[in-house]
Amino acid sequence: MISKKAKYALKALKVLARSYEKGPLLISNIAESEHIPKKFLEAILLELRNHGVLQSQKGKGGGYYLRIPPEQVNFAKIIRIIDGPIAPTLCVSLHFYGKCDDCQNEETCTIRNVMERWRDANLVVLEQTTLADLIK
Repeated sequence: MISKKAKYALKALKVLARSYEKGPLLISNIAESEHIPKKFLEAILLELRNHGVLQSQKGKGGGYYLRIPPEQVNFAKIIRIIDGPIAPTLCVSLHFYGKCDDCQNEETCTIRNVMERWRDANLVVLEQTTLADLIK
């Protein structure tokens, strides 16, 4: 399950994708249109900016805007930025690998095989779904 923070990030990015190349949007407008607490949204957008998904502009006419085209921003990227690993266990994570402390041998672990298939099935959807798909 994704966090509420990740869901809010996707909702805010949908609004920004609709306005791609039309100029920056104010946080308050995004928060109001998507029913997201403004302070929470500020932190989310800052994190997305720090990871290169968004750009911000200060001053009059300022706000946030997508730095890259909506068709190049997939759900997997956003969920990893906000929530971390997509994999159900760290031992099958592609970007956040960690050895399970209760597993004696990864090669013979039958649970790990199922977790790999789970991860791969989710990744098919998350990597092939972009912000552009949200606004079609």
